[in-house]
Amino acid sequence: MASDANGQRPTLEAVAARAGVSRATVSRVVNGGAGVRDTVREKVRRAVADLGYVPNNAARALVTRRTGAVAVVIAEPETRVFSDPFFGRQLRGISRELSAADTQLLLLFVTHRADYDRIGRYLAAGHVDGALMFSLHRDDPLPAMAADAGLPTVYGGRPGWPGAAREPHPLYVDTDNRDGARQAVRHLVERGRRRIAVITGPLDQTSAIDRLHGYRDVLAPAGLDPRLIADGAFTAQGGEGAMARLLDAVPDLDAVFASSDLMAHGALRTLRARGRRVPDDVAVVGYDDLEPAAWADPPLTTVRQDVEEMGRLMAGLLLRRLGAQGSGGPAPRPVITGAELVIRESSG
Repeated sequence: MASDANGQRPTLEAVAARAGVSRATVSRVVNGGAGVRDTVREKVRRAVADLGYVPNNAARALVTRRTGAVAVVIAEPETRVFSDPFFGRQLRGISRELSAADTQLLLLFVTHRADYDRIGRYLAAGHVDGALMFSLHRDDPLPAMAADAGLPTVYGGRPGWPGAAREPHPLYVDTDNRDGARQAVRHLVERGRRRIAVITGPLDQTSAIDRLHGYRDVLAPAGLDPRLIADGAFTAQGGEGAMARLLDAVPDLDAVFASSDLMAHGALRTLRARGRRVPDDVAVVGYDDLEPAAWADPPLTTVRQDVEEMGRLMAGLLLRRLGAQGSGGPAPRPVITGAELVIRESSG
C-alpha cells in the first residue's frame, strides 16, 4: 500500500487534488456511483492508481450499503464437504465468479443443530450482501432465516423445504435430475438388465427424490420391487452398505443405479468383496461424472452434470439479483441445466 511523505495512507482528498476534482466526485467514482463523465472518471482512476489509494471498506459500506461479501452456506458438516469432490467443484465455480466481481466469499457449515442459531445471527447482522445455500434438507430452517433477514438468496437445488411453494420467486440452480436418472436406467434396460436396483441419497433432499422418480419412471410399467431400493446417504460408505443390503435382499440383481459417483464407488467395493464381476454379473451406473469416475475399476458409466458451472451460475444469479435491486433491471430467473449419460466399462 502506498503512503505519502509522512507515512500516511493516501486520502480521498489527496486523490481529489491529484485529479483536480472535488472530494464528492472521487467518492462517486470509487463507490461506483453514476453522474460522472467518462473523462473525469478516467482522471480519478489514474489518480487512484498513481497514489495507490485503497478505499476504506467501512466508510464505503456506509455509502453503498454493501459489504462486498457473500455467505456460502452448506447444510453439511465440514468433514463431509471436504471429503466429497462434488462440493469442491461447486465451490470452485462460485469462487471464480465472485472473485471476478471483486466479491468476498465467506464459508459457513452446519455440523450441529446449534450452528443454525449462529448462522441465523450472522446472516441477520448485515455482514453480507446475500447468500448462496445448498445441500439443504427438507426440514432445514436456513431458507426461513434468510427470508426473515431480508437477505437475497440463491439456492443450489430445487426448493423442497416447508413453505417453499408459497415463496413468490425463489431463485435456484439445479440439473434435470429426473431426466438424468431416466437416461441411466434406460441405458441399463437397453443393455438387457432386468433386476435393476437403485441406491438413493437421503430422501429429504430434492435431488435424491427426483433421481428416484426418474428410476421409477423407467421401471414402473414392469412393477417395482421395494427390496431393490436402498439409501446410501450420498457417501461412499453409505453406498458400500446399501449395496450389501441389496445383495442380501435380492441376490440375483444384475444392475444398480447409484444416485452419486461416491455411492457408486462404495457399491463397486462391495461387489468386488462379494466376488461379483462388474459389469459381467452386475452393471453399475453412477451420477455426477466427477474426476474419480474415470479412474474407477472398471471406469464408471455415469450421468454428467457440470457441477462447477452450476456453482458459477448460482453466484452469477445472486450478483445479478443484487445489481437489479433498485435499478429497475429485469429480475433473474431459476436455471435448470441438462444431464448427459457418459458410457464407460462399468455398465457393459
